[in-house]
Amino acid sequence: MYRILLLIPATSYRTTAFIEAARSINVEVTVGSDHRSTLAEMNPAGLLSIDIYDIARAVESASTFSQSYRIDAVIGVDDQSVVAASAIAEELGLPHNTIISVSATRNKYIMREFLSQHAVPQPSYIRVSIDENSEYLPGNISFPAVLKPVALSGSRGVIKVNDKNELQNAFYRVRKILDTINKKELTHDSRFVLIEEFIEGDEIAVEGLITDNDCKILAIFDKPDRLTGPYFEETIYTTPSRHNPDTLTDIIELTKQAVHAIGLSRGPFHAEIRFNESGNYIIEIAARSIGGYCSQALRFQDANRPDRIVSLEELIIRNALNNSIDSIHRESDASGVMMIPAPRRGTLQGVRGVEAAKKIPEISDLIISAHIGQELVPLPERSKYPGFIFARAKDPFIVEQSLRKAYEVLEFDVR
Repeated sequence: MYRILLLIPATSYRTTAFIEAARSINVEVTVGSDHRSTLAEMNPAGLLSIDIYDIARAVESASTFSQSYRIDAVIGVDDQSVVAASAIAEELGLPHNTIISVSATRNKYIMREFLSQHAVPQPSYIRVSIDENSEYLPGNISFPAVLKPVALSGSRGVIKVNDKNELQNAFYRVRKILDTINKKELTHDSRFVLIEEFIEGDEIAVEGLITDNDCKILAIFDKPDRLTGPYFEETIYTTPSRHNPDTLTDIIELTKQAVHAIGLSRGPFHAEIRFNESGNYIIEIAARSIGGYCSQALRFQDANRPDRIVSLEELIIRNALNNSIDSIHRESDASGVMMIPAPRRGTLQGVRGVEAAKKIPEISDLIISAHIGQELVPLPERSKYPGFIFARAKDPFIVEQSLRKAYEVLEFDVR
């Protein structure tokens, strides 16, 4: 029986989904987490305490574990764990992305440099220290611009600015955000930020898997709500895309160019692209799949077994074990997810309208992931969403409308 080592932060939503997917195809799972579980001694093969931020120690822990239990693949589920997964797989002689390539996806400046070296279209950018006096930045910065911490993810700390005064305020705000980050999560260059050209236009997300150096596109998501700033909290994703097929063909080609430029050679990727009449531009690319509960918006069918539904997590596991996924394609129905934005900063007292929202036609599920008493903090300070709404229909426009109707029914009591 195969065994995968699943590196996943203790705060991740996706542990259960991966474990259920592995069980469905008879694969053993060892969960490697930075959380020390009191149950580890009762299930030594299933739980491994591992510090994903200390790469050397993570490799040592996994190597020691592998002397007692065979590991056939290592999967890093979130942004925080992909570098450790690559290093462990290298040590164990398993197929993996290079440490350099996954590190590039974790550092926005390195990613931009790799893309630039291969002439992949992207926003213009400069890198500066967040501790610099913003009054003395280069004078050739054009506005509007976007300030981005190089090492944060999920749009945390990302702020659009329209002039130098707003840029100075954004510097101060991002400095405060970085001062609150757990120090072990930060690298030596985490105090740097990018000042990027703001690209007007529509934005889509491309979900894919790299199999034997070939990019398999799993889904293209539209983002019907235009992300114009000043903060970039994502809301609705729908698939299949409603954009022009020729435009999508060009975007797929651009995505593959970016994957090649960064050097990714195996596993999932998630790319963000903006486009307008001037062209298509890579905004982000990550060496992991879509985050949070959002993977539930995707379902797949296997032509060899059309009677069963295949999850995104199962696809990732099968790919990691080098099992063919050529016969698997996304379901024919349209689907989508709405990441519910935090309404304002405060303590969650309750949520009304959940059952009414679930009864709206085409709504397939609704998850409130925040708990009563939890502090909700909107972007740019934090990127956790308090809940997720899912819908399925024959047409992506109907999916979008159903998601909006369900959201309108919900009332968050935040104090």
